[in-house]
Amino acid sequence: MASRIRRVSSKKEFEQVIDDFVTTGYEITSRGETSANLIKRKKKNHGLVALLTVWWTLGIGNLIYAFIPAKIEDEVLVKIDNDANA
Repeated sequence: MASRIRRVSSKKEFEQVIDDFVTTGYEITSRGETSANLIKRKKKNHGLVALLTVWWTLGIGNLIYAFIPAKIEDEVLVKIDNDANA
């Protein structure tokens, strides 16, 4: 999956864009002085899995499912670009 790049022109805009992404459900995976990498994970449906695994495996399947990491839905790189106005 290709990541998107969001270019900003100032440190203040950089912080504001990161806050906006975090508010909408993204997680910061790495952050530096001029860039930050954010990801958004897909939601898991534990209700259906719990119902089916309690029926056949006494909940062991749901426990295993809980430890499987969620797939990445979207990935964004926020970067301060000094040449954004050029």
